[in-house]
This record gives sequence, C-alpha cells and structure tokens, in this order.
Amino acid sequence: MTTEKPTLTTKLTFEDDVIKKIAGLASRNIDGVLALEGGMISNLTNRFRSDSDPTQGVEAQVGEQQAALDMTITVEYGKDMRQIFNQLCQRVQQDIERFTGLEVVDIKVHINDVMSKQEWQEQAAGKPNSTVDTDDKIK
Repeated sequence: MTTEKPTLTTKLTFEDDVIKKIAGLASRNIDGVLALEGGMISNLTNRFRSDSDPTQGVEAQVGEQQAALDMTITVEYGKDMRQIFNQLCQRVQQDIERFTGLEVVDIKVHINDVMSKQEWQEQAAGKPNSTVDTDDKIK
C-alpha cells in the first residue's frame, strides 16, 4: 500500500513598499540624481522625520509576476537628463528583476526640478532624502 505525499504548493508575493524600496535604493547610485521627491504630504511629513525614506518619490503597482513604477526625481544641473533617465531605468529594472524575479513592464520618471549641487546642498540641510553629502563643499 503506497501513500502519496501531498504536493507542496508555494507562492511568493511582494508588498508594493518592497519594490518601492528597491527602486529608491537603486536610484541613489545614479550620478546626477539629487533626490527622490514625494508629493506635498510626503514633503510635509519629511520635516518631522530624521531618517531617510528610500520609498519617497516612488510609486509601485505590483502583481504576481510584473511591476510598474512611477518615480519623481530632482536632477543636477548640467547633467544629461536623458542619460540619467536611461541609467535609472536600467538600474531599477535590473535590481528588481534580479532580486524578486518580477518583470518590470513600465517605468515612468518625472523630473520635478533641476538645480546645482550647491543649491541642493543648501536646501537639503536637514532633509533626510538627499543623496548629496551636505558636508562636502563645492569649490
């Protein structure tokens, strides 16, 4: 008499915030991206936060096999925005697909501001989501 083992059923899912965090962290390594920016409420709550939130400025829709992202960034003046866009999309897609196995089907990037590194450093003092080291001085 043989007894059959029940078949193991498995399923891996991801919260939207996990995908947003991966995208936010990946964008920090792109030259020319000064910050990810959220909406008005995000910016307001940012004033009371002391730590960085890598999900700020990133919206994600996550299904069982695919993900789509909307990102809002501030870029450094003088940098090629098309190149920043291409590098950002490539890096975010690569990291999400490699870490999760999800297929990234859509990335939309909105550039909400452009400023010099020095301007950003002056404005970023005390803001946790700045990717610029505010201790560095522009010469």
